[in-house]
Amino acid sequence: MLLLAIFGSPRKDGNTDLMMASFLDGAMSATDVELERIYVRDLRISGCQSCGYCDEHGVCIQQDDMQKVYPLMDRADRIVIASPIYFYALAGQTKLLVDRSQAPYMRKYKRKAEDLAPITPPDRKGFFLCAGATRGKRLFDCPALTVRYFFDAIDVEYSGELFFRQLDEKGAVRSHPTALEECRQAGVAFVST
Repeated sequence: MLLLAIFGSPRKDGNTDLMMASFLDGAMSATDVELERIYVRDLRISGCQSCGYCDEHGVCIQQDDMQKVYPLMDRADRIVIASPIYFYALAGQTKLLVDRSQAPYMRKYKRKAEDLAPITPPDRKGFFLCAGATRGKRLFDCPALTVRYFFDAIDVEYSGELFFRQLDEKGAVRSHPTALEECRQAGVAFVST
């Protein structure tokens, strides 16, 4: 099983990085898992140009670091994405990766129209980890919806989430009474189903 971990925070060793680390500790302890990590903050990803090239060809015309990401997204059996909240949305770098997933989405429909089999593994599952600084009642609504559609676009079933409020300062998640253990347990369950 290939588990792809997408670290979506621009802040190294911040709260969502720590949440992801605990999640991956759990996942790696549970079963034989091949792990690939993507640190979006280290990638050069341009925004979607809405040029329509992927509509016609099923691939993105832009030559940037997404060309390294696409094959990993295609091969992964499980994908976990972690992002902090910025203005009630995903971090900008993470949103660029999501936006650029239009190419695999279009490829999926081109292959279906041509009666070709999908190139992704069957029964793929996805998980979303997120932390935000405020107590807002609807703090996670927008990013959760975005990640649901991202997973749908790349043929991944949205199968779980963990959200934690009032985590702002770097490392604040360490003081939360249950967050990191919840992440670890979620990692175990995620690769065991």
